[in-house]
Amino acid sequence: MNEIIYYMLEEDEGFGDITSNAVVKKDALAIGQIVSKENGILAGIDIIKDLFDSKDIQITSCLKDGDKILKGDLLLEVKGNARDILLLERTALNVLMRMSGVATAAFEMVNLVKDYNVRIAGTRKTSPALAKLDKIALKIGGADTHRFALDDMVLIKDNHIVMAGSPLEALKLAQANTSFSKKIEIEVETLEDAVACVENKADIVMLDNMSPNDVEDVLNKLIDLNIRNNSLIEISGGITKDNILDYADLGVDIISLGALTHSTPSLNFSLNLKKY
Repeated sequence: MNEIIYYMLEEDEGFGDITSNAVVKKDALAIGQIVSKENGILAGIDIIKDLFDSKDIQITSCLKDGDKILKGDLLLEVKGNARDILLLERTALNVLMRMSGVATAAFEMVNLVKDYNVRIAGTRKTSPALAKLDKIALKIGGADTHRFALDDMVLIKDNHIVMAGSPLEALKLAQANTSFSKKIEIEVETLEDAVACVENKADIVMLDNMSPNDVEDVLNKLIDLNIRNNSLIEISGGITKDNILDYADLGVDIISLGALTHSTPSLNFSLNLKKY
C-alpha cells in the first residue's frame, strides 16, 4: 500500500512544487491543521501519519480512525518544514477525504439496519489502484469488506454461468474443482435457480437485482422446503438507503452495495497553514 501512496505523491509532485519553491523560504517552518468541513466518520489517519512521518514532519495532535467528526473539527495538526507540508497537502487530503467518505457511507448503512441480524458488505467496485484504501475504509465504517481479490473465494457471476451452461452446472463445477478451504458463492436471478443452488448447498447464494417481493418469495420457498439453513442468502443490486429496510426486514443474511465505493462522495476537508 505504501507504494500506492508514494506513487500518488510522486504523480502530484511532478518535477517539483514550483509554486512553494518560488514563494516559501527553504527553511520556513509552519503548523498545518486539517479541519473538517462536514460531519462524518474519520478514516485514513494512520496512513496520513505515516506520510507526514516520511518527511520528518511532527504530528502534534490527531483524532483516531473511526471517530465521529463534526464540521469544524480539528482532525490532525502537524509541525515542520512549510515546503514539505505543502508538498504533501493534496495527496494527504485526497486520501483522507475519500476514505472518510467511504467510511461515512458504510457507517450510515450499517446504522440503518442495526436492529436486524444482517451484515452490510462492500464489493470489488472500487476505484482503480485504491482497493486497499477503500476496503480499509469500509471496515472502519463497520461494513464487511467482502472479497478483496479474485482468489479470496469463488464467486460465480452471470458471465461464468454463460460459459458453464447454467447456474447449477456452474455450481457443481466449482464444488468439484475448488479447495475445501474456499467458500463458493453464486449469483442467481430467478426463484428456481436460487432453490436449486441452495438445495445443492452453495455456501452463499446471491439474489441479484430482485425486488423485495421476489426475495420474500425465495425465502418462503426455502423455508417451505426446509433448506433455508443450507446457504447464506445475500442480496445485491439496486439497494439504497431508501429501500434497504424493506430488504433487511425479510431476514436475509448479507446486503452488499457497490455504491459504497463506486459512487460515494469524498468528505470535504481543508489544510490550513500558519507560520511557526
